[in-house]
Amino acid sequence: MRVALIAPPWFPVPPPRYGGTEAVVALLADGLVERGVDVTLFASGDSETRARLEYVHATARSAEIGQMADELEHVLACFAREDEFDLVHDHSGLLAYTLASSIRTPFVHTAHGPMLGHSGVLYASAARFNPSASLISLTNAQRKAAPHLPWIATCPNAIRVDRFPFRDGHDGYVAFLGRMSPEKGVRDAVAIARAAGVDLRIAAKCREPAERHYFEEHVEPYLGGGIEYVGELDHAEKGVLLRDARALLAPIDWEEPFGLVFAEAAACGTPVVATRRGSVPEVVIDGVTGIVRETPAGLVEALPLVDSLDPVAIRRHAERHFAPERMVDDYLAAYELVLEGVDRIALSA
Repeated sequence: MRVALIAPPWFPVPPPRYGGTEAVVALLADGLVERGVDVTLFASGDSETRARLEYVHATARSAEIGQMADELEHVLACFAREDEFDLVHDHSGLLAYTLASSIRTPFVHTAHGPMLGHSGVLYASAARFNPSASLISLTNAQRKAAPHLPWIATCPNAIRVDRFPFRDGHDGYVAFLGRMSPEKGVRDAVAIARAAGVDLRIAAKCREPAERHYFEEHVEPYLGGGIEYVGELDHAEKGVLLRDARALLAPIDWEEPFGLVFAEAAACGTPVVATRRGSVPEVVIDGVTGIVRETPAGLVEALPLVDSLDPVAIRRHAERHFAPERMVDDYLAAYELVLEGVDRIALSA
């Protein structure tokens, strides 16, 4: 099988710091190669992969996130060579999904974002222009928001569990890890930590203007007294933060499509304390790998409950459910369905 994988052009594959989609694409590309698949990865030129790497941009376009011209060049570089592939698998976004109506090669797109609101409307519009394309969800919760779309499979994300350090113990603080944005709930994390009387270490991407504004208004004034911003961490630093934390605090305020950080915390044996939004009930097992509550206020009382959870059991759950081998199996099965021309609407019902 000859497969083209399209990663977003904004961060290298794998990413040195932030970049959940790129981390997943890196694992998938290498895992497919290990299974004997002929994989061509379209990513930035500073990526590292066991697949054949093709690129338009020599370095990731992090400073130009969202620039359509950059993304268009990147996608068209793959589409121009469609005859070289049996299947094109896109992770880059709606632009590729919409334009795929122009190619004859079977095409499948993994949706990495929520399917509600404006995003859901755009996906529905793109599906009308591209009736032959198939969609893959990360969780059942993600696809339930738009059941009418042409879903062909659900393929949960994976991580390299063995690259995350494990410790049967902690240093007492709770951690926040994500983006500096309202939907990720950084402001609520600060309030929860204050109310619960625990220290909080915040590791978050804070590069874009909106992220910096949010930090300056809702986070920076409340630093000190046990609340610390430690910046955007690389993989090793992130592992140490999660390993030594009493819990990962995730008072999210959006329909999370997956939440890779939940899997990363589990790999470290660290319980997740999260609001019941989007994928959380699927990825965080209440009473086993974390504590799930309806509101941020409920997380204050939930925090002490994490001390009754078993770090060893949490790590074992990560090894069973978030292994790359399982994800590669899922995607290979999805590819077969695409190539066989299975009725996607029937599968989505």
